Amino acid sequence: MSVPATATGVVDAPTSPKRQRRLPRWWFAAALVFVLAFLSLLQTITGANDLVSSGTIAATLVATIPIMLAGLGGLWSERAGVVNIGLEGMMILGTWGAGYFGYHHGPWAGVAGAIVMGMLGGLVHAIATVTFGVDHIISGVAINIIALGAVQYLASLTFVGLPGGGQTQSPKIDDVQTITITSLGDHLLTVEQKDIFFISPLAALGRALVTNLSVLTLLSLLLLVVTSWVLWRTSFGLRLRSCGESPAAAESLGVHVLRYKFAAVLISGGLAGLAGGFLVMVAASNYRDGQTGGRGYIGLAAMIFGNWRPGGLLAGAGLFGYTDTLGLRQGGDSVHALLLAVAILAIAAAAWQARQGQQRAAVLTGATAVVIAAVYFAIDEVPSDFVTMTPYVVTLLVLAFASQRLRMPAADGQIYRKGSAG
Repeated sequence: MSVPATATGVVDAPTSPKRQRRLPRWWFAAALVFVLAFLSLLQTITGANDLVSSGTIAATLVATIPIMLAGLGGLWSERAGVVNIGLEGMMILGTWGAGYFGYHHGPWAGVAGAIVMGMLGGLVHAIATVTFGVDHIISGVAINIIALGAVQYLASLTFVGLPGGGQTQSPKIDDVQTITITSLGDHLLTVEQKDIFFISPLAALGRALVTNLSVLTLLSLLLLVVTSWVLWRTSFGLRLRSCGESPAAAESLGVHVLRYKFAAVLISGGLAGLAGGFLVMVAASNYRDGQTGGRGYIGLAAMIFGNWRPGGLLAGAGLFGYTDTLGLRQGGDSVHALLLAVAILAIAAAAWQARQGQQRAAVLTGATAVVIAAVYFAIDEVPSDFVTMTPYVVTLLVLAFASQRLRMPAADGQIYRKGSAG
């Protein structure tokens, strides 16, 4: 049987018998409208008045972007067939790069330093996995361990003795430029404070986007759009994805598989390093030991939740960022309201699963919804210990509900040697 080729000279990625339907282009706007309306209704029912304020949305953006960037790094790597568990370590390297270069040479040098340090981690991972065929998981875990120790050593070597610096932190770094449109922000604040259903949350969203919005946030969102265009709209992206689906077939048609894998892992490391740099330059004002807090792993989970696609990745990162923000801003009250939201969404998921003929999954999801609803009505405030767990619990629940529709690249994680096509 001959293998069909595209006009670019590369085979199309093998697909499962049941092809995945592409979401229409307007789905993001529709999803945003639905989320705002749902949260507005939830806020009205529960009385939790900070669910969709401009402060909550702005804080959610800051919490979401590092996770999104880390997941975006994982997306590049895994679409080329290389599992990158080392995202956390590359983020850690990026935090030190941002702290060191940002202090000595300015904020944009800090951004560049974060990317370069992350790419160094990606280079090690690429050499180990692509060149020498080391198991991807082992290499990634090793990078995480090495990066943690290396950064602690570098911090003690470079920050001790500087004003405000020490073994566990860098001196204060100048902030990246922000965008503020004062007149528009003031008008939107007036509308937000009127507490009009859906209109006020919409105004809050607009105000968050025109008040102290970091330029680095905009660039990060632009990277998401660029990634989507490059990987799915260019011949380079098609060849790269073919390396993650069927590298032997790609090589037989002239694709330099190892080069594409190497490049993808370097880009992955750079994006993960930028995620660490964002934590230093925007979320905080200096490097701190332990700053990543496992966000590299959460980024990996967000990528999986998003089915190895940029739009779904953004949704997964936003979910974690939002739940994390609620716990930090209002603690138990907002998380208590979130329990009702999870129960309602679980009921909707159970109904959808039943309609799809997935009876066992529908029963389990429905039972989960009942338990969560019972907890919501049984308590008035969520204990503080559980508040800190909420983002991780919500992530696990969503991954469990979404697991049946996920499809990873066919050759993801496989060791590939040059010449295997022959």
